[in-house]
Amino acid sequence: MMANTEHVEFTSPCEENEASQSLTELETNTQTFEERNAMAPSFDDERCFLAEGAEGTGNTLSCQDTRMMDEKISPTERQLEYLMNKADEFQTQLLWSRDCLQNYRFAHVVPMFLQTCQPYFTYLESTARNANPLHPPLSAYIRAQLLQFSQQLCSRLEQLVLLYASFSLFSLEESDPLSISHFYIGQCQIGSMKLSIFRYCCPTPFLASASTGLYKRMRWNVEREIEGEGEGQTYDSAEFYFLCCEDVIEAADDKDGDGSCEEENTKTERESRVERIWSIGQWVQTYPDPETEDINDWVLCSVPCGQYKQLLCLGSEEPSSCIATDCLLGVLLSQETDGTFGTKT
Repeated sequence: MMANTEHVEFTSPCEENEASQSLTELETNTQTFEERNAMAPSFDDERCFLAEGAEGTGNTLSCQDTRMMDEKISPTERQLEYLMNKADEFQTQLLWSRDCLQNYRFAHVVPMFLQTCQPYFTYLESTARNANPLHPPLSAYIRAQLLQFSQQLCSRLEQLVLLYASFSLFSLEESDPLSISHFYIGQCQIGSMKLSIFRYCCPTPFLASASTGLYKRMRWNVEREIEGEGEGQTYDSAEFYFLCCEDVIEAADDKDGDGSCEEENTKTERESRVERIWSIGQWVQTYPDPETEDINDWVLCSVPCGQYKQLLCLGSEEPSSCIATDCLLGVLLSQETDGTFGTKT
């Protein structure tokens, strides 16, 4: 924070004008960028070639194949560079603008920019993950590149949100209706399942009303398509899945045999026994009963109660958002196969 103060002292009027001009530019170009994303290139036409090329080389791509694929995704990469550069601009403006802490418009930069990035996230995730039986599978190389773009932008936006929050321009508390506790990072359709993906800016208590020692880092809203005669797609009510972490304290060794440890068990040694464990689980509502037909239960309940049902333990290393989504999809697809999808215990 001291470095930020030193920067403010050397702010020039020209830099402040550039900051204001860039904010106006963001407001003007948001709609244009969303239209540009809607017209982003589709890989459907190239999927046969890409899949055959990867298969024919034993999944080992030649330099020529790699260059051809890089050319196909270069428009998408340029869009990533544009968004990353805009994030850098907003960071610089915050650190150098003298009036940023009193500027109303600065408080709306991040929410507007997050909204601008939503179509791009949707394009990346849907193109990389959507399963369509009418098309061959997307090349593993292209898929990996697209998901890497998604991961890069997700990490950069998370840094930007945390920086602006450190200047008290908004809160990260989920209970605050004006906070930015999480943001949207894409959507995909796998068979009858539609996943909407969200990233929490920092570990957030799983329950806002009680301390459980469990903190959420990602959320997936999962909806299943309902087959019917009506036109369009109809989905069942969403189920919620989370990437969570919990600090697990290992039991200290009882060296004395009388229920106490030796004096050499220092504070540092005790802290070293705390390990952060990551897992994926489902929100299971306990009250009101999701199957109840008594509307009074819903009207009288201000905050629904639920518990965390762990489905998969991921160990002590935090997974990236893309890897975590892969893990969840593995769990959901296996549940569909054995007929246990969405069962509650």
